[in-house]
Amino acid sequence: MSKKIVSLTEELVQPIADEMNLELVEVEFVKEGNNHFLRVYVDKEGGIDIEECGKVSERLSEKLDEIDPIEQAYFLEVSSPGVERRLKKRSDFERFIGSHIYVKTYEPIDGEKEFYGDLIQFENDQIILNIKVKTRTKEVLIPFEKIAKANIAVTF
Repeated sequence: MSKKIVSLTEELVQPIADEMNLELVEVEFVKEGNNHFLRVYVDKEGGIDIEECGKVSERLSEKLDEIDPIEQAYFLEVSSPGVERRLKKRSDFERFIGSHIYVKTYEPIDGEKEFYGDLIQFENDQIILNIKVKTRTKEVLIPFEKIAKANIAVTF
């Protein structure tokens, strides 16, 4: 049911995002405690502001009310993906070359499943990370299909 709601929401919000020159980053439908949340993350070059999120929310809410696809009560949230934005699509990895990222894999690569490093390349369906190991750096190749989770990593 959750995948169906996410898919339908993506279909409804994509034209709104396109019209407003926004990128639809992600849609999720989750249960937290007793509450359900339909979360829509949108972005644009230079970041998105609260007014734009409000406009997307209003327009999407109208469309959802028309077809009423969600049986249970839920909260609709439209927001920016934030500074630690998730990387899911191939285009995300291409766009954020040069960024410091966190990657968790489904299975170990060189004995590890978690990596922090600089994304230096995305080619042939694999990413290349430049990671620090003690006092030196090394490159790690990670096939796209082995990535369980990835996001921008904020460094201080």
